[in-house]
Formats: sequence, C-alpha cells, structure tokens
Amino acid sequence: MKDVAVNLLTIGELAQRTGLSVSAIRFYEEKGLVAAVRTRGNQRRFLRADIRRLSFALIAQQLGLTLAEIQAELATLPNSRTPNREDWRRISQHMRSKLDERIALLSQTRDKLDGCIGCGCLSRDHCALYNPHDRAARAGAGPRYLLGDNASDFEE
Repeated sequence: MKDVAVNLLTIGELAQRTGLSVSAIRFYEEKGLVAAVRTRGNQRRFLRADIRRLSFALIAQQLGLTLAEIQAELATLPNSRTPNREDWRRISQHMRSKLDERIALLSQTRDKLDGCIGCGCLSRDHCALYNPHDRAARAGAGPRYLLGDNASDFEE
C-alpha cells in the first residue's frame, strides 16, 4: 500500500503539474475524466496517469473537441494501468478524422471570410447575387454553405 501511496498525487499537486485550478480538476472529476482515490481521511488522491488525462483534455478542448468527445476518448483508456504509447496512438488515430474535418472547415471559412461567410445574409446587395430570394434559408437556419451544404442545392 505504501508504494501505491507514493504514486498518488494530492489535488494541489495535480493542479500544479497540469496548470489547472483545483476547481477545474473537481469539475473534470465530476464529469468522469479522472477518478480520485480517497484516503482514510477522505482526501482526494490522483494517479500520476491523471496528469496525462487532464493534459489531453486541455489540448483536446483547444482543438475544439467537446467535453462529450473528450469523455468518449478517455473512456477507451484502461483504468487498471497507466495508458501507454499504443493507447494514445489509438486515440490519436481516432481523433485524426475529426481534426481533419475541423481543419477543412476552418480553411474554407478563412478562404471565404472576405466575401461571404456562407449564411446568405452578409449584405442585401451582395447576397442578392450569391443567394437570390434567400434560397439558402430553405435548407434551414445557420451558415448553410460553410456547413457542407452545396450551393447548387439552393437553386430554383
């Protein structure tokens, strides 16, 4: 038991190592991204592997993944041992397609931002040329062109 205790971190130590606030760690614990072990005095202790789990969550959030997507990815990691290189590689490959989709959307948005954001309402004068009679509205609310809808779908 003593060896296990040496490999556990207090919530303060985990906060210091990850750069997260203690309240953020509690939030992630509540959401199931990490799980604390309780001492006899009911204090939280965390596995060293939780440094990687929380670091992954921070990076994934910066990349635009939702909390649900992060939870799903972390749920694939083993709880019985520290995740190894193969575990992280598997998650990386699974996330790659999501990231590629986001990169494509960001690139498309960047390229079109000067002229039109794809919503059909940037300006009445301009959009009368790109979206006469507000054809994009037939596909629903939001920026239809940039969300993958084809402009030809809106033709009369």
